[in-house]
Amino acid sequence: MTYLTDDQIVKEEVIRKPLVTGAYDFKQLTNVVSKPVESKPPSWWLIGLVCSLSLLLLLKAMLVYLVWEGVGVWGLNNPVGWGFAIVNFVFWVGIGHAGTLISAILFLFRQKWRTAINRFAEAMTIFAVMAAGIFPAFHIGRVWVAYWLFPIPNSMAMWPNFRSPLLWDVFAVSTYFTVSLLFWYVGLIPDIAMIRDRAKSKIKAKVYGIFALGWRGANRHWQHYEKAYLILAALATPLVLSVHSIVSFDFAVSQLPGWHTTIFPPYFVAGAIFSGFSMVVTLMVLARILFKMENIMTIHHLECMNKIILATGMMVGYAYGMEFFMAWYSAYEYEAFAFINRAFGPYSWAYWIMISCNVISPQLFWSKKCRTSIPIMFIVSIFVNIGMWFERFVITVTSLHRDFLPSSWGYYSPTWVDVCTFIGSFGLFFTMFLLFLKFLPMIAIFEVKAVLPEANPHPEDH
Repeated sequence: MTYLTDDQIVKEEVIRKPLVTGAYDFKQLTNVVSKPVESKPPSWWLIGLVCSLSLLLLLKAMLVYLVWEGVGVWGLNNPVGWGFAIVNFVFWVGIGHAGTLISAILFLFRQKWRTAINRFAEAMTIFAVMAAGIFPAFHIGRVWVAYWLFPIPNSMAMWPNFRSPLLWDVFAVSTYFTVSLLFWYVGLIPDIAMIRDRAKSKIKAKVYGIFALGWRGANRHWQHYEKAYLILAALATPLVLSVHSIVSFDFAVSQLPGWHTTIFPPYFVAGAIFSGFSMVVTLMVLARILFKMENIMTIHHLECMNKIILATGMMVGYAYGMEFFMAWYSAYEYEAFAFINRAFGPYSWAYWIMISCNVISPQLFWSKKCRTSIPIMFIVSIFVNIGMWFERFVITVTSLHRDFLPSSWGYYSPTWVDVCTFIGSFGLFFTMFLLFLKFLPMIAIFEVKAVLPEANPHPEDH
């Protein structure tokens, strides 16, 4: 066996790319990250908030109209009983996977490059799951009796059918949201206390003080914090795999050709990480420029994200190919027809958009020049987000619109209510996200400080 000498270890550390490129000390880093919270909001933030609130009002109007008129205002028909609502639900749940993956799994594996982006991604997770929860809640039709989904006594003496994967979603997504929210909030406590101590107004200090839970940075506080954070990370890690697996069971446990396949759980998980990381890159590219944090959210962070996008994109492409292979290998004529219909039927345009965005566009990241180019990675991330929405659309609609009998075939087209509801869900997401950027530190300050040279207790003599 060969062992590295002390000099070789030092050289290896020097070769590693710095996680913070600016020559910041602890105080300067705190000032830079705290500036968006402590200063007046810039004009672009106010414009963005007004646009997001407008879309949020559109969402509210569409939901009120839906409850008043009924789900008939959607484009659902016979045989397509699932449409935009389920497509958008799966899309938003997938977006919400990156935050927990970056925070929990990379934390357990001690990947230090996560420090500058984990808070950002965790917030995105919370808001994406909030947007996702709207669609199944209103898809049930009679929202006012949604409490029937929960195992509580009610006047109708009805109990949930626990053999239904749709009910599994209720528990899986609600558990995922609860654990992710706790994980995000616990990680925020030290930084909230820092904002409290720097506050110049009594009201602001009081509000942040309530949410800081009496944090004083004592050794005992840090010990409890690290234990709690580690436990929540351990709880959140299996949820990354289980939640979207359970979402895939909505399709996989049915007997419908195109859905009834065992590849769906890992396929959906890979696709969720794929789309979630793409959304993080999309938002991160904009935030680091608008808030002038290029030295903290570095190109190295973005390159690591792009490598994961490339890896998960290859997994998704492999799943696409295996679906066609298994449809042929099974010698089941209905299964083979379902996939041929996807690629060459009435919805072939959606299928090839999906392939172009999800399989072809990420291949640019094989080149380091493309992986480190801000315009290229931003465009590719947009394409991936579009492609992953079309993937959910293709899976949901193409397996339904042509039933076993040609006399039952139909064509699904979304109505203006479908489209406006989906657009309005972005209003909820971006409204929450913009409020987060203004009132909470978008970067985990104490975690980034831990990777600065000043935090090293044994600095090199030279």
